[in-house]
Amino acid sequence: MASRVKLTAARTIRRAFSCSAGLPRNAKYSRKQASPSRNTNGKATDDDGGNLKGYLDTVRDIMRMPATTADPRIPSMLVTADECAVKFTKPPRNVTMLVRDFISDSLYNPAYGYFSKQALIFSPRKEFVFSKFRDCADFLKTMGVEYQEMESELDDVRNIPRQLWHTPTEILKPWYGYSIAQHIIKQFKADSTRQRSGEPLTIYEMGGGNGTLMINILDYIRDNEPAIYSSMEYNLIEISTKLAKQQLRQQSRQGKAPHTNARVINKSIFDWDTRVERPCFFVAMEVIDNFAHDVVRYGFDAGEPYQAFVRVYDDGEFEEFYQQVSDPLIADYLSARASLKGPAYHTPAIPPELYRSIRAKFPFSPNLTKPEFIPTQTFQFCRVLDKYFPRHRLVLSDFHELPDTVPGAVDAPVVQTRFGGAMVPCETYLVQPGWFDVFFPTNFELLKQIYDHVCKRGSVLETGISGSRVCTQREFAKENADLGKTQTRSGENPMLDFYENTKFLLS
Repeated sequence: MASRVKLTAARTIRRAFSCSAGLPRNAKYSRKQASPSRNTNGKATDDDGGNLKGYLDTVRDIMRMPATTADPRIPSMLVTADECAVKFTKPPRNVTMLVRDFISDSLYNPAYGYFSKQALIFSPRKEFVFSKFRDCADFLKTMGVEYQEMESELDDVRNIPRQLWHTPTEILKPWYGYSIAQHIIKQFKADSTRQRSGEPLTIYEMGGGNGTLMINILDYIRDNEPAIYSSMEYNLIEISTKLAKQQLRQQSRQGKAPHTNARVINKSIFDWDTRVERPCFFVAMEVIDNFAHDVVRYGFDAGEPYQAFVRVYDDGEFEEFYQQVSDPLIADYLSARASLKGPAYHTPAIPPELYRSIRAKFPFSPNLTKPEFIPTQTFQFCRVLDKYFPRHRLVLSDFHELPDTVPGAVDAPVVQTRFGGAMVPCETYLVQPGWFDVFFPTNFELLKQIYDHVCKRGSVLETGISGSRVCTQREFAKENADLGKTQTRSGENPMLDFYENTKFLLS
């Protein structure tokens, strides 16, 4: 019989307010110039004019509420995120799902998901001329003013606190996109010479945001490599219908000819079912941080894994519980990780054997280790690349470390929302679906091994295909960017100095 371990969650609204004060420092929001407003007495206030004391009184009242009014005898239906997308227009009750389905549904459900209604991407009204700025601080001050103006406009129009976030593609446009294009062109020319291939350049991009990167890459190739541009094609795969429409509108930019060799495909990469036989480049910039993870814990004695489920009760309460691993994707990921060549991977979730043996002699010793978030959807993405894009080259970038992550777990995400004009990180992923961004750091060294294993990349002698490599944002920029275009008068350079917590995986 499968073992089952319950962890009863606190009241949902308590989860939402179980957040630490202050702004997160991660790169996704680190350049955000947001702060609580001030009244004439210099005291912090929220956007509705209520004072901090009133807010704290509200929180105390919430914390006094009973833990739950749910009836555990009501049957719970096991569902997936895909089923929720079809069946529900508001967060369901009396359901149970794997953690990855709970997170995926919270982020991507077309009716109530975070990316369907909350998230907006900051894009400067015009490109910054970096040589006009004294230094990076001067640039941040200017960008912060524009950022706050746009954020205030959004809140005034919609009367709800929308989350606005930015990417290097947007704030460093077009030069960041040009550096990606330069890398692709160099690799394409090298491959064409080595393989003596006359096949055209083909690019697939996943999760293109506003479509800015697509336009910048196409502009660069059209202006600098017209012969390659004349036969190339660009395909943007976008799960969000709203963003797909925005990306299509990018084609009709005022004063510039549209790129007729680009198309937008409105579907999830996990629904992709067309095999692409020709060589291609696959671009994924700041996408996998929002790929849902599963949660596992390990038996304290033997180290056997247990998978986590989230149960949603009839009153909206959450409960996390564990069973021995039976999900095929979780089992396959753990098996692939265990079979990696080279030094074996030892999860930090499992303490050393000596510690476990001593700890077991004390009363109230745990039967499970602390939780570990495992990147099952990223693993699934690698499988899609291997199956449907067998001759691809990967250009992937994302966060390798983040502050303000959920405490007490390995590879935990940042869970945050806006409150009182500030981004507020929370201490759990069990929060109201649709109102919180959930994003994860990536262990790039482990991802490289998983990617090479799944996509059969390794030494040229063994597989005929060279393995992937990991580099930092600074290293990539030095190799591919025109750094003179983003240098300030002091010599500081946002292309090199910003987003230091991001890395690239290149194949």
